[in-house]
Amino acid sequence: MDSTPGYTDTLQKIFSEYLKNRKLRNTVERSTIFATVCQTKDLFTLEMVGQRLEEKKFHVSRASIHNTINLLLEAQIVVRHQFTGMNVQYELKHLAEKFNHAICTHCGAVRKIKNDKKTAVFADYKIPKFTVEYAALHFYGICSKCKFRQIQKNRKHKSKLDK
Repeated sequence: MDSTPGYTDTLQKIFSEYLKNRKLRNTVERSTIFATVCQTKDLFTLEMVGQRLEEKKFHVSRASIHNTINLLLEAQIVVRHQFTGMNVQYELKHLAEKFNHAICTHCGAVRKIKNDKKTAVFADYKIPKFTVEYAALHFYGICSKCKFRQIQKNRKHKSKLDK
């Protein structure tokens, strides 16, 4: 499953059905926020959604964005991530299922790593008294940029001590 227009149509049907079952209207704001989220192939924040909507000259309140994202969470279209102390980030669920995440504990950068094997490994994994909705794997460490900065800092510190 990917973010092709056909899959976006499937997600739209899921969301419309979810709203209908909850007796909620599918407003222009919800539809536009939904479309913006579906066009996002990476991690996103509420602020990023707001910025993209503003770029399209579509003005919507932060509360509307927040409430719509919560509906998308409940409908299991998006998932919520909070890596280390960073802001909450969201991702389309079908993309989260395909990728692992490598998170730098120094700068907070998140890198997506495609892993088709993960699905096969977790497919038959059962947890007693628990229903798995999706599996995510996160690696925490230091990115190459921070590692380089750390080495440079250590060299400078060592050269000062040598003087």
